[in-house]
Amino acid sequence: MSNNEIDAFRPAAGLGNRHLQTMIPVLSGRSLAVHYTRQELTLEDGDFVDLDWTAMPDRASRLPIVVLFHGLGGDSQSHYTKSLMQAVASAGWVGVVMNFRGCSGRRNKAPRLYHSGETGDAGFFIDWLRQQFPLAPLFAAGFSLGGNMLLKLAGEQKNTLALSALVSVSAPVKLDESTRHMMKGLPRIYQAYLLKALKRKFLQKFPDHDYKSLIDVERQDILKCKDIREFDHLITARLHGFTGAEDYYQQSSAYPYIEQIEKPCLILHANDDPIAPSFILPDSHVLPQQVTLEVTEKGGHVGFLGGTIARPHYWLADRIMHYFSQQQRQG
Repeated sequence: MSNNEIDAFRPAAGLGNRHLQTMIPVLSGRSLAVHYTRQELTLEDGDFVDLDWTAMPDRASRLPIVVLFHGLGGDSQSHYTKSLMQAVASAGWVGVVMNFRGCSGRRNKAPRLYHSGETGDAGFFIDWLRQQFPLAPLFAAGFSLGGNMLLKLAGEQKNTLALSALVSVSAPVKLDESTRHMMKGLPRIYQAYLLKALKRKFLQKFPDHDYKSLIDVERQDILKCKDIREFDHLITARLHGFTGAEDYYQQSSAYPYIEQIEKPCLILHANDDPIAPSFILPDSHVLPQQVTLEVTEKGGHVGFLGGTIARPHYWLADRIMHYFSQQQRQG
């Protein structure tokens, strides 16, 4: 493979099924190891997020920095996070994961957590990076929820966004339809998994805050939630100023923001994604010239596992770094 080419994605033998592509990388990725240096970043409201760096650059560094925003229930130890951070380090670049509020293994201070359309923390972090490392080109990749958030942020900030380029992977750009899709058939297994993680994380915060007074919610209300839509209506919407789940989904979906993106952007998606179905994607013919939509036939949700089961190849990391390298050369 030359510097100007990258092989098209081919699933590992026996892993062509969408659900295997989605689940097996979670298991195989446990063996991936990345050494991080942790840094706490204080946010504007006094809360914090933890940053995990592959290496700490100095202020005069000109090495490109790749920022990663993880998905719902993810963190710096997720399989896609570690595979990309390994690729970044191998290229001689610097990688940093912004663990969303409450996702780093430490409970955040504020009553709120994070959500699919929360661009404030990411925008603050990117601006902080630009101030701290003024000579370093900045790139960002977002996965699933983080991908939706990143696209929305890029559409909101347009040309003022301090990134050279961005990549979004498996993003549920229409939150309402993606949530509805997970309530039917086999995709319900993903909803059950994600809902369990949401409940656990939120219940851990109950000793720190009076949620009965704040949003009229008690522990038993959380335990009774049957699906993510109910959780979002009861918790996510109320905590973040939305009138309900529908309002939250409408205001937080990246779809209407994509046509406003002015920075080079690659949207990666699989046609067989079981969580964020490909029919939610915009028509490539109406996208801005600088936005590229790349849809593979196979890959599942944040899967794209090639190679073999014994020797897995995380294609996403190669594809993302190839795109960023192209943009760096052109810039």
